[in-house]
Amino acid sequence: MEFGIHIADFTWSSGSERLGPALAAHVRNAEAAGIQRITVMDHFWQLPGIGPADHEMLEAYATLGFIAAHTEKALLHTLVTGVIYREPALLAKAVTTLNVLSGGRVGLGLGAAWNEEESAGLGFAFPPVAERFRQLEETVQICLQMWSPSEEPYEGEVFRLGRTLNSPQSLTQPHPYLMIGGSGEKKTLRMVAQYADACNLGVMDGLVPTRKLEVLRGHCEAVGRDYDDIEKTAMIPINPESTPEALASVVRDLAGAGFAATYVFAVGMPEPERVVDVIAETARLVS
Repeated sequence: MEFGIHIADFTWSSGSERLGPALAAHVRNAEAAGIQRITVMDHFWQLPGIGPADHEMLEAYATLGFIAAHTEKALLHTLVTGVIYREPALLAKAVTTLNVLSGGRVGLGLGAAWNEEESAGLGFAFPPVAERFRQLEETVQICLQMWSPSEEPYEGEVFRLGRTLNSPQSLTQPHPYLMIGGSGEKKTLRMVAQYADACNLGVMDGLVPTRKLEVLRGHCEAVGRDYDDIEKTAMIPINPESTPEALASVVRDLAGAGFAATYVFAVGMPEPERVVDVIAETARLVS
């Protein structure tokens, strides 16, 4: 089981004026503690359930570049990018750039987007769900084409590209790590089966989402994909009352169900070093 730290809350006791040094110290500390993955949300306002909308939130790809400069080994990506926020070619170029500059450590997490309030506030178009899923599938196709030797045009229902040139190419071959996040059984998990290296499923109340895995297995059979080729990853929240022992129990259940990685995010924990300590002790308990 690999452990990741998902940084979903930047409202730390150090204060916003010290956010740069605090984040640099946090990711160095995480890597030194043996945490193998570091991810950030792709949002512009804080999310309900984590904090008020006006709490600190950093733009994802600028933040990943900063984190890449302060780490050496960890896999980095968004968890996950809302497909409506960037043109597909720009997204592919940004991930490629970070992959090259990080020595091949940056991948792409992608989803259909859901935060209508944030989008309305900042002027992002928020199409109906069916349109967003068309955008999601075409964006995945465009990214994969731009990460291939092909420079052919792309003609989709939503997006049209005249030449899919991408130079330099990513260091990770055949393409950067590609995660499609979300648990929708009809569309999201079908796209995972068809295109992705990994899925990401939420854990609520300590319950392993085994039904979602069976749905994914069915989609893999339908498209002719080996179910075991897809990395199963989970997202687990912790709070000030969480203990490594309780978290370890959930992680053991996940491992037993076939999950390969756990991303842990903190709610209401303004001391980021405490988050690292909980994850590191959990990893020790399940090793």
